[in-house]
Amino acid sequence: MNEKEKYLGEFEQMVLLAIVRLKQDAYGATIRQLLAETIQRDVSIGALYTTLDRLEKKGLLTSMLGESTSERGGRAKKYFNVTADGVFRH
Repeated sequence: MNEKEKYLGEFEQMVLLAIVRLKQDAYGATIRQLLAETIQRDVSIGALYTTLDRLEKKGLLTSMLGESTSERGGRAKKYFNVTADGVFRH
């Protein structure tokens, strides 16, 4: 891990904390909603998923696909969990 990857930005920390707080219900829409409520900032879904991907590449998150649902046009939700490294980094 290079020097830049060792440090987390403020938004990355907020995303990790939101996932910890949401527990097993942490997926894009719920994370975005919680961030909007707690930091009073409308986060674009693109910015959120870019951050989630970056945190997963750093080994601070894992993701898994849930069941597909008819409400979502047959698409599955992608759920996120904070890893042990993620808990100790924030």
